[in-house]
Amino acid sequence: MARHYFSKDFFRQIPNALLARYFQGRGLFVDMDFSTMKETKPDELFAAWLILPDDLRNGMDAEFRDIFDMSCEKGFRAIIDEASWQLRETPDALTSFVEMLSALPNHYERAMNTFLDYNTFWRGATRFYHADTLPYWRKRKNLSHQTAAVDEASIHQLAELVRNYFHHTEGRGKNCVVEPFCRGDLDYFFAYPEDYSQQSIEWVNGEFDRRPHNPAFEVIYVYSKTEGSLDLNFRGSHKAIEPLQGMFTTAILKLEELPPDPKDARIYDLAPLLQKSFNFLPAVGSGIENVTVKKLRLSSRMKKGDRITLEADASENPDAVYDLLDQVRKSMPLNMYNVTQVELAASIVVDADKPAKRVTIRITHPNSCSLKYDEIGLKLRDMLEASGIEPKELEESAEALVPVEA
Repeated sequence: MARHYFSKDFFRQIPNALLARYFQGRGLFVDMDFSTMKETKPDELFAAWLILPDDLRNGMDAEFRDIFDMSCEKGFRAIIDEASWQLRETPDALTSFVEMLSALPNHYERAMNTFLDYNTFWRGATRFYHADTLPYWRKRKNLSHQTAAVDEASIHQLAELVRNYFHHTEGRGKNCVVEPFCRGDLDYFFAYPEDYSQQSIEWVNGEFDRRPHNPAFEVIYVYSKTEGSLDLNFRGSHKAIEPLQGMFTTAILKLEELPPDPKDARIYDLAPLLQKSFNFLPAVGSGIENVTVKKLRLSSRMKKGDRITLEADASENPDAVYDLLDQVRKSMPLNMYNVTQVELAASIVVDADKPAKRVTIRITHPNSCSLKYDEIGLKLRDMLEASGIEPKELEESAEALVPVEA
């Protein structure tokens, strides 16, 4: 269930002592006695909060939203990942930090304590959390196993390449910055090119107006030296995918050119899903209760653009889409088609005291998947790999089954 931020509810979740440290550390509400304020009853604080000047309150509101977002298991894991990197040479300090946070009663206190007392972990942790919430990553394999260059000159070169590309092809990207982070054996690079100017309607100190601003859009790279693979997250033209991958290999991997990505190098093998008897193989203890196919898209192997899409309600009949498939098979030869897109419905237990969570997974040949890289997404990705949907390496015998189109 989606969580929604409300400032008064946020104040209820944070202990008064931590709220006092936050506000009084900024010279605000210094005469307010937080120690006598009843926990979870922030009426006095909320009344004082509402009469603060807009520009002052808006800045703190943005910080509270970040803290709120990080007040969950996914946020806690992102904090630990960033701390693990920054404290990699002082393992005792890392152990003490993890034990201290773990001993706190909830994720709100863990996030607020990190924000107040370990702010150097905050930026990386929030970046990891954000990346974990994003679907539709583009994976490219067959890269070298080069160590990623994270020196200032290489980071600047990547920023310049991204900036120049968007400035000359799309008329945006006047400025760009790139922030590198390390997470375990993965290297993250967050690029922020300047987007087109926009106008937004806003209320400022009681005045309603339109104000121009220059937002940034983002391009995120996740490089695995071990796998020799690059995941890319970019919301924009598909034409930009390969150039963006090429910029990364030039600036960060120091390769003369982007290694070839043959069309027959499938990442997701969807052909087995054409069989009703196919079984998904979730790991024991993963919490995955069941997975059903609710949509199949078949693309002709003979004529580009010819497609058949079968979609059924699998909530009561897990074979519903296959019943449709049997009907279609009576009138046309399905061996002339390949599966190029599937939509799955997975049921996974996240909290033993709550109903199982329903997750929709959309996989498109060759390498597009809607799963995020959060805890649930990673469990489902492991299930796909164990089930043979995401083979580590393409087998040459599969070449004949490569679809005409994706």
